[in-house]
Amino acid sequence: MRKYILLVTWCLAITTAALAQQTNEQLAAYYYDHGEYAQAAQLYENLYKQTDNKYYYQRLLSTYIQLEQYRDATRLVERRRKNNSKDLYLYVDEGSIYLKQKQEKNAQKCFEKAIDAITSNLQPIPDLAMAFLSIGKPNYAALTYLKAREKTRNRQLYFNELVGVYQQMGNYKAMTDEYFDLLDHAPSMMHSIQISMQRALQEAPDERLSDGVKQALVSRVQEHPENKTYLEMMIWFALQQKDFLFAMEQAEAVDARFPDIGSSQLIRVAQIAQNNDDYAVAAIGYKKLINKGKDSPYYFDARVGELEVEYAQINQNYTIDTKSLTELKEKYLAAFDELGKNEKTIPLMRNYATLIAYHGNDAQSAVDMLDDALEIPRLKPQLRDEIKLELGDLLLFVGQTWDASLLYMQVEKANKNDVLGAMGKFKNAQLSYYNHDFEWSKSQLNVLRSSTSKLIANDAMELSLLISDNMEDDSTYGMLEIFADADLMLYRNMLDSAWDAFENVSRHAMSHPLLDEVLMRKAQIRMKQGRYIEADSLLQRLVDFYPTDITADDALIMQAELNEEKLNNPQKALECYEKIMLDYPTSLYADQARKRYNILKKR
Repeated sequence: MRKYILLVTWCLAITTAALAQQTNEQLAAYYYDHGEYAQAAQLYENLYKQTDNKYYYQRLLSTYIQLEQYRDATRLVERRRKNNSKDLYLYVDEGSIYLKQKQEKNAQKCFEKAIDAITSNLQPIPDLAMAFLSIGKPNYAALTYLKAREKTRNRQLYFNELVGVYQQMGNYKAMTDEYFDLLDHAPSMMHSIQISMQRALQEAPDERLSDGVKQALVSRVQEHPENKTYLEMMIWFALQQKDFLFAMEQAEAVDARFPDIGSSQLIRVAQIAQNNDDYAVAAIGYKKLINKGKDSPYYFDARVGELEVEYAQINQNYTIDTKSLTELKEKYLAAFDELGKNEKTIPLMRNYATLIAYHGNDAQSAVDMLDDALEIPRLKPQLRDEIKLELGDLLLFVGQTWDASLLYMQVEKANKNDVLGAMGKFKNAQLSYYNHDFEWSKSQLNVLRSSTSKLIANDAMELSLLISDNMEDDSTYGMLEIFADADLMLYRNMLDSAWDAFENVSRHAMSHPLLDEVLMRKAQIRMKQGRYIEADSLLQRLVDFYPTDITADDALIMQAELNEEKLNNPQKALECYEKIMLDYPTSLYADQARKRYNILKKR
């Protein structure tokens, strides 16, 4: 019984002591947080004596410094160092006390003692470096990591930490040297170096780091022309900066010096340039690969890529001259003779069909080409349905609306709850609009307004509002029917007939809600006809008279691209992009406008 009572008494004593310590800690923290450092110091002195805890030590040291009790602070550090000689950060604590007293030389002596005390034991290194960083001495943090490397003879040690410190210091030369010195010693680390460098380039506040990296790379390539690792890094860096011409020049240099990997670099840069719409650079790479001959492993890809690039370049124009069209058509036919019609050449077949149908006035041959594509065995279902949608568009273009609708329905049914299915549904709803079945079209479009695809949802909303606004104001749907007929003529490239129909709407409905849409369609007609100044004027009228309409941001982005690409008026394009950002921040084009604005602003 007596032992039991003693045990209970002992447990109660421990519990009471623990509760008292917890209460004192909370009280000390309260005083400290409220700037009552004298009261906090008394409590932390007792807590530190009882536990020798590092946290209480740091809090007590901070209160002494806040109270300017520098002698007490110094004694505290010295006493702790006697019992914890391996904790090198304590030298930094002492140095920080001297800094508070403006005794720079004494502080420096403490910091140097800490560096001199570093051994091959790495345990104290993180705390020491962090202590230097916490008092704003990143140069000493760098020395800490470098001395640890020296003592352990490990060149790769603390790579990321050093890069981070140099970045914080703004010492970009040391930073780039760190990257490339490591690359010299360990080429296998190239991917890790690229990840670290990419993060640093994204975080850099200005162009100094990217300029420094480029200069360092150029220098190292010149010093070590036999080192293909630096050439590969140069290509990678140029691609990160979207300097595709420079990347292609480096890929050509790799190809000249190291033929075993040159072709792979050429195709890589060409494809990336193509994906970023830099067709001129992509064409250089593809041409060089084609010139290597049919035995080249990338010959097939280069042939396909070259034609895709030529198609993209010519398709950028609203009008295509007959000579260019004929030459490109002959190149496609030659490619089909050489490469065949198979799964790998399907991109060419699809582009060729678009080219000759919408620009070459040969829709039937285009339909036949897509039919051939669908006959290719073992096509992936998604690819097959994409071709079906394109075939449906062609059939609608030539007036076979029933067959077009059937294809759209097939795609929708095969891809329920999928973007491709939503596209099929939208195209069918659009076809119903052309056929004056406005009620059914509107009901389908309203479903699509919640589509996961922003583009489809936006298009569905625009067409739905076009229909609903004009159904309410015109019970006979007379103007809406004329407008839908004109829209179909525009789709079928019957430009003069479409223009007359839209003019008819303008003349007979001076205050009709369709008038903003009429301006948009007339601008599209003039763009297709290559009458760009008239198109710009029509778009400007739309923005001026209908700034709150759903078509306003569409007009602005079209006007911006028109002025940038066709009218050679970058200032007007800048103004349009800026207006989208400021007046239409939720627009689907806001991100695109911001990117183009920043690019034009730098020129």
